[in-house]
Amino acid sequence: MSSASDLLERARSGNTRSIARLLTIVENDEPDAAEVMRELYPLTGTARVVGVTGPPGGGKSTLVSRLAGAYRDRGDRVAVVAIDPSSPFTGGAILGDRIRMRERFLDQGLFIRSMASRGHSGGVARATMRVVHILDALGVGTVLVETVGVGQEEVEVVRVADTVCLVTVPGLGDDIQAIKAGVLEIADVLVVNKADRPGADEAVRDLAMMQSLGTRGGSGRQRGLEREGSQWRAPILRTSAFENTGIAELMAAIARHGEWARESGEQDRRRRDAARAEVETLLREALVKQVTDRIGPAAVDAAIARVAARELDPYAAVEGLLGA
Repeated sequence: MSSASDLLERARSGNTRSIARLLTIVENDEPDAAEVMRELYPLTGTARVVGVTGPPGGGKSTLVSRLAGAYRDRGDRVAVVAIDPSSPFTGGAILGDRIRMRERFLDQGLFIRSMASRGHSGGVARATMRVVHILDALGVGTVLVETVGVGQEEVEVVRVADTVCLVTVPGLGDDIQAIKAGVLEIADVLVVNKADRPGADEAVRDLAMMQSLGTRGGSGRQRGLEREGSQWRAPILRTSAFENTGIAELMAAIARHGEWARESGEQDRRRRDAARAEVETLLREALVKQVTDRIGPAAVDAAIARVAARELDPYAAVEGLLGA
C-alpha cells in the first residue's frame, strides 16, 4: 500500500497528523497530490463552506473563532482555513495556527489550518480550494475560510465559498474603504463587526446607501434587504465578536443564504465557475511544466531575459517557446 493510501486511511479515522500531512502534500503540490485528489474528490460537495473576508482590522479572526465555537456547540465538525500573509524569509504563514483559538486547542472536532498566501492575489492562497476539498471529503461539516485583509479586487474567495461574509467595522476612517465595488459585489452577507463601538449606525447606513445604488454582482444578484423572488439581497448584520453578540443571527443568515442558493441554482452555478477556474489553473500549470520540461528551463530563462532587454516582445517569446 502506498504512503498516500496509508495517510488517507489514517486521516479518515480522524488522525490529526495525517490530515495535516495530506493538506501539506496538496498545498505544496508534492508528487502524491494528484493521487490524493483522485481518491478524495468523489467524496466532496457536502460541506458548508463559508468565506469571511474584509479589510484588515475588521476582527475577522475573532469573529471566525466565535462562529467556529457556535457551530461546534451545535455538534458540527468544523475546520478553519486561515489565509495569512507570507513571511518574506521562509514563505510560510506569518500568523500561524498557534495564536488562533487557543481556548479550543483540545477540541477534537475543530481543525485549524493556516495557509501562506505566497504572493497569490485575491485574498486566498493558490491551493485553498484543494485544501477545502480534502476537509470536505474527510467529513467536515462546516469549513470557515478566512481571507487575508482584502482590497478592491481581491475577490477570489467567491470561487471557494458557498456563502461570502464581508466584515467591516465602524471608525476605520474612510466611510467606503471597506465596501469597494469589487468586494461588495461578492458579499452574500454584510457584517458590521465591533458594533458595540460608536459609529456602528453610520457604518450600517453607509452599507445600505451603497446597496441602494443598485450595485450588481457578477451573477446579477440585486443588492438590498434580503431576498426578492429569485434574487438574493445581502442582509446587513451587526456583531460584536468581543462581546459574542450577533453570532446566532449571522449563522441564521448564512443558513438562509445556503437554502436560497440551493433552491435558486446559484450554488450549482458558483460551483461550476469554481470548477472551471480550478481546471484552467491546473491546465496552465501543466502546460508551463510541459513546455519547460521539453525545451529546458535555460531556454525559458533566455527568452525571459530577451523580453526584459526589449529584444523580444512577450507574444513573440511565447510563440517561440511553443514552437520550440
